Formats: sequence, C-alpha cells, structure tokens
Amino acid sequence: MRMVTGLSVLVLGAGGIGHAVVTNLATGIDRIDPFKDMKNRPRAGTGMNLLLVGTDGRDRITPQEKQKYRLGGAPCHCTDTVMLVHLSADKDRASIVSLPRDSYAEAPEHTDRNTGEQRATHPLKLNAAYAEGGPNLTVRTVEHMTGIKIDHYLEVDFTSFMKTVDALGGVKICTARPMKDSYTGLDLAAGTHDLDGGQALQYVRSRHIDGAADLGRMQRQQKFLASLIKQATSSGVLLNPVKFRDVASTMLSSVRADKGFGTEQMLELGQAMRGFSPASSEFTTVPVGNASYPVKGIGSTVKWDEAKSKKLFQALREDKSLAPARPKRPEAVEVDVDPRQIRVQVYNGTPKDGLGRTVDDALHATGFDTTRAPLNAEMRVDGEPHGIERTLITYDPRWDRSAKALAAALPGAELRAVRGQGATMRVTAGKDFEKVQQVRAEETDSGGFGAVTGDQVACP
Repeated sequence: MRMVTGLSVLVLGAGGIGHAVVTNLATGIDRIDPFKDMKNRPRAGTGMNLLLVGTDGRDRITPQEKQKYRLGGAPCHCTDTVMLVHLSADKDRASIVSLPRDSYAEAPEHTDRNTGEQRATHPLKLNAAYAEGGPNLTVRTVEHMTGIKIDHYLEVDFTSFMKTVDALGGVKICTARPMKDSYTGLDLAAGTHDLDGGQALQYVRSRHIDGAADLGRMQRQQKFLASLIKQATSSGVLLNPVKFRDVASTMLSSVRADKGFGTEQMLELGQAMRGFSPASSEFTTVPVGNASYPVKGIGSTVKWDEAKSKKLFQALREDKSLAPARPKRPEAVEVDVDPRQIRVQVYNGTPKDGLGRTVDDALHATGFDTTRAPLNAEMRVDGEPHGIERTLITYDPRWDRSAKALAAALPGAELRAVRGQGATMRVTAGKDFEKVQQVRAEETDSGGFGAVTGDQVACP
C-alpha cells in the first residue's frame, strides 16, 4: 500500500531537472541487490518492468503518529503490497498490476534468512516470501508466478509514503459513499477530500470498509495512485527544480532500490514522464479464480485464475495496452449505484410540452433505466395548468442509495421519501430544470483484464 510512493520515482523523475540534481538524489537511495545469484530467469520482453514493494515497517513512525493513524503492533517484516509496473517501450504508457498479498505462491529453493536453513520449494502466501528470503526471494517468486523478468526493484515504507504526500501538498480523493474503518481510523463522508500524508495512509491501508476486503483495498490503492500522478503532473513540481528536489529527496530518503536503478535510469524515465498524465497510466488486479483457497498449514489464500492471468502477463511481455480504447466522455460525477440498475419513471410537472420526453432522454443517455414513456403530472390550480417550481424525486426509503445517485444527475432537485413506492424512482420535472448532469458508477470492470486508465478513477 505504501508502494504508491515508489511509483512516484517514475513520476517525479522529470526530464528537465538536470543531471546534477538527479545524481545527488540517486546517491541518497539505500541500495540493495535483489538479483544476486539469480539463474534461469524469464526471457526479457519489450519495455521495462519494475517490482514495487511496500513493507510493513514502523521503525521511524513516532508514537504520536502510531496512535493517531492506528499503526500500533509489531511489524510482520513482510510485504503489505506488491505491484508490478510495466513501462512501455515508447515510454507513453505505464501499466500497474496489483498482486494480492495473500496470493497462493510457491517459493523456489532458498536459504531462510531468519534461520539460515536451506528450504526446498514450498507453498506460501506471496507476502511471506519477503519474510523468508527478503527482496531476492520476493523477486524470484514473482518471476516464477508471472513469467515476467523484473528489471528494477523499489521498496518503500510508511514514512516515505506520508512525507511524500505532504511534500506534494496533499492528494485529492473523491468517494461516492461514506467510508469508515475502525481498524485504521478512516472516516470519510461522501464527496471530495484533500488528504494529507497520514490520512492518505489510512485510505490505502483500509480493508474493513466493505465485503471486498483486500481486493477492494487494492482498487482504492490504484485510485489513489492515479490521483497522486494527477497531483504530481498538474502541480508544477515536475518543472520546478527546487520543488522537485525537495519532494524527491523527501521521498527517496526512505526508499530502497536495486543497484542498477541509478542516475541514467532516472533521467531516462524522467524524459518519458514529461508528457505523462493520469490517462497515460492503466491499472488492474491480477485475475482471481478463488479468493478463499484453503492450503494446509497456511490458511486461506487467493488463487489466481490460471488462464486469465497467463493472458494478462503475456500482454505485458508483448508490450500491449491492458485497457481498451474508449471514446472521450464528458466529465461525470461518480455515484454509488450503477445508473443502469436504477428504474425511473419521468413526469412533466409543468405546462411546457415535451419536457417529460427531454428529461427521460437525458437520464437514459447517462445510463438510467427510464421507462421511455414519460407521463404528465396532475398539477393544476382552478382547472388551469400550473406546474411545480422545483424538480421532485420521490423514492422508497429502502432504495435510498439509488435515490442519491439519481439526485446527483438532477442537481437542485428535492428528494422526498414515500414508503411503499417500490423500486421505481419517480422524477417530476419542474420549471427549474435545465439539464441532466452526467454520472457514472465506480469503475470495476473494463475490458478483458478489468483495467481502467487513471483519468477514469481520479477526481474530475
């Protein structure tokens, strides 16, 4: 989860910064050799592959921060998050694939770094590979699972994450519904929020918000990363050498990287990122076949869908985009319920002929399941057409989330609960009606790999 900071190395390595500045930054990185003595590795594909690892480190967190952001307890010395990042050969696209930390994996033969004993190949959860064999075993295990050769390795912790977000001035997050997690202390109302480093850490760590658990958390991490990229590319930090140096030095002070990720690599990546935007990034999670696969002695693991994951990693090796091309859409407000699941009957509450059809067409165009047969409301005074001033939405309280989604499409409309009305929403168009606001449900599945681009999940 803190891993999103690691990717900012790619975003912040701006090409216009200069060799001397980047050299000074590169010399401050803690170096490791995750590729030592590795043999029989996968064949290199096209483009560049980075393994981004977030470790469960609390050593440099103050007691006050531990208490405020619910970071108590002993670290497990394992990986909380693993992301595989593929940078296309033309440097125009970054594909980020989340690998569930509880993924069923088979660790190759290795020496246990805790006991010094030689261990044969055996099953484990992916995050335990770091605890048994550190970065080296983590890389070997991921390469074995994916068939992708890892070119570079980046590792970050809590401290780097929080300080980097703060150095960028915070990151904007939009949520269509309230989010609360008593384990992390996250408590966000529906709407737009500017998160500081500590709040952002709560957001990407939370996995007790809904039934999606860790898979839902990975989606939020991807959404946060898209917003982080948007903040970094739109705030001017990439073009301001002083601000860039301050932000990058803050972040890199607690990053560990392989020895080959040096000045030249940062400059090369920086040149590529100069024209980067959220739309240049795409996000997905490795396809899951069984989210609760029991393994004796290990417990419940996440078993990948063998056929779909094989296809996904083949696409990365061949440098193909994971997200399908989409027509450009007008900016839309994100809502909690998919409009396609909301049935709507439209009424014309004014003397204006055709208004009911206009509203029905507009709601249908943004995705609502309208009846396509608008009716005229009975709105008369002394036998003459009079009409209502304000658009009215009536709904059964049992479908309150659907009503809120519909209200987002009709700004200013009055919401009125009517017990026993049933699942169909009723919209009575008033004299104040001007237009329907485009809305969309939170992106969950787009194309064969469920990949979405950053501009689809970041705040408008």
